Order: sequence, then structure tokens, then C-alpha cells
Amino acid sequence: MFLALRELRFARTRFGLMGAVIALIAVLMVMLSGLSVGLVNDGVSGLQKMPVTAFAFEKHVQHDAAFSRSVVDLDAVRAWRDRPDVAAAEPYGNTLVNARSDRGVEIDLALFGVEPESFLSPRVSQGKSLSAPDGIVVSTTAEQAGLKIGDTVTLDRIGTRLTVVGVTDGQHTFGHVDVAYVPLGTWQRVKAGVGPDGALPDRAARESTAVAVQAKPGRTLDLAAGDAAAGTESLTLDQAYGASPGYTAESTTLQLIQGFLYAISALVAGAFFAVWVIQRKQEVAVLRAMGASAGYVLRDALVQALLLLVGAVAVGVAVGVGLGAVITGGGVPFALSAPAVTAAALGLILLGLVGAAVAVARVISVDPATALGGNR
Repeated sequence: MFLALRELRFARTRFGLMGAVIALIAVLMVMLSGLSVGLVNDGVSGLQKMPVTAFAFEKHVQHDAAFSRSVVDLDAVRAWRDRPDVAAAEPYGNTLVNARSDRGVEIDLALFGVEPESFLSPRVSQGKSLSAPDGIVVSTTAEQAGLKIGDTVTLDRIGTRLTVVGVTDGQHTFGHVDVAYVPLGTWQRVKAGVGPDGALPDRAARESTAVAVQAKPGRTLDLAAGDAAAGTESLTLDQAYGASPGYTAESTTLQLIQGFLYAISALVAGAFFAVWVIQRKQEVAVLRAMGASAGYVLRDALVQALLLLVGAVAVGVAVGVGLGAVITGGGVPFALSAPAVTAAALGLILLGLVGAAVAVARVISVDPATALGGNR
């Protein structure tokens, strides 16, 4: 500790520059973490808020487009309800529409068709719950976009008019589009393209996008048996996130960028300490010649690296959180999460220590006599 602290004071300019680089990497990690969480919320928060264990889609449906391609008959709902491990099973509809309010607000909506009295019906923080055929409950983000309780929303192409009766608590979005909950019968008419005066075909009146399944408390759903009985193909709630538009591509891209930043952090820390230890190779040799063990020298160097990494990462995280607070709510899908930020900070520190340990271990393994020039 004595040597580590003394060197930090003596070479504060060098260590300061190194700390600035690590702090900048930490800022990037915090920003990427917030962007990743924000994109996930913007893509699937509507699904995350649903008390669903699994979705049963049409058999052999393409998983990354299940919500847009799946069509399930209501007979599958009854088959799932008969399962012994199922607490509830309800039809669920999902489609994207363009709309315009009577106050001139143009907005895209993800219509979630649900039975008003089912477990899928959303809780409202303002207004009334879902009930009337022409009523919709919108998310808080839709309210922020300009929709208000009492507004009449007209859907493009078919001219269906819906009235905003309630607002949910918090963000409910799907595929970066605000969610609007509608009665299942209304959703079926919209999905079939039937206007206010049209007749809904019998086949369309029996269709939904999927079966929303809720497991009994303490039970694990036997998805394979349920699918065999209902003729469906099930995905757990987490797996169903991948069917949201762009979710998999966005998540994978950000994870790759974060992975590269972790690798860069380890390389930068390793390279700095490799150069630093090589420059003080003779001092290390003197310590070894005076009886200091390789473990002592390694611990001293790692304490030095830990102090530098913790200080730099703390500064970087503070700056990143400050920038994130400015960005949040400005139209960018950004949300800070304490677990995600903590994991990013710990990852940077641990990988930096690994890089430093690898660099230092190569130098302290050199024979002290050789390092001091005893072979000349």
C-alpha cells in the first residue's frame, strides 16, 4: 500500500490521464446501459406490464414476427383453460394502427384487444376502466403525446371512432408505439378492416392473435402438453419479447457494443500498467532482491490499479448519470437502472484489474538479478 500510494502521488499526471480515459469509458457504459434499458422499455413495456406467463401463438408461426402473423381460433382458448396448471387463459389481439384525434393529434397506436373483465384488462390511474365497445384506455406516454380523456380518435383507412376513457399508470409501449387497450370485439373489427357500418364475418369474430396464459400460483406451465391439446405454439413472456418489432436487433447490437467496451477497458488498463511496470522494472527488481515476494509486489500493483479504477469509474458513473438525467424525458428512449449501472461499473473495475494483473505478472516473474543488470 505504501509504494502504491506514493507512486499515485508522484506520478499523478500520468495516473490522472489514465483515469480520465477510464472515466470516459465509464460514461459511455452508463449511457449505453441507459439506452439499452430505455429501448427495452420502449419496445416491450406493454408486454412487461401484462400478468402473463406465456403466449400461445399459431402453430409454426415465425417467432420474430409472431404478434403480426399469428392467428388463433377461440377453440384454442378453451383448450388452454382446461389445462390443470392454468389459472386463466384469455384471447389477446395485437395490431398497429394510425390514428388522429379530434384535436388534431396524429399518433400511431398498438391496439391490444382484451376482454374488459379479464385479467388482461389494464388498471387505470385516471378515468374509467375498459368497458364500452368504442372506449379505449391509453398509456401515459400517449397522454404525453397529446391524447386526453374524452378525446375521440379516428383510425385511418376504416374510419372507426374510439373514445379515450382512461389512462394507465406508467409507460405501456410495444415496438416503440404507444399502447391503446380496446375490447376484443372492437379489435376484431379493426383487424378485419370492418368500418363502423360493416358486418363482421363469423370467422373474424372467432380470431385473436394469441392465447394469453396465466399459470396457477406455484405451478409450472407444461407448455408442450398445452400446445399439443390446443394446436398452438407457445412462448414464455420473456421469449415473446423477441416478437416485438426491432427488439432482438436492438438488444443484440447494444450488447455487442457493451462487450467491446468491456474488452477495450481491460486492454487499456492492461496496456497502461504494462508500460508503467516496465518503466519501473528496476524498482520492482529491488523490491524482489530485498526479499519481497512476487505475491506482495502483485498485491501492491493491484491495490494501485484498484484505487485508480474505482476513482475513475466513480467519476465516470457520476457524469454519466448526470447526462442521463438531462436526456431522460427528452424524446430519447433512455432510462437509468441502478442494477444495470452497478453491473456496468463493477464489470469495468473487474476487467481492468484482470488486465492490470496480466500485465504486472509478466514483469514480476523476471529474475531480480537480470532486471538489475546482473547478467552484464
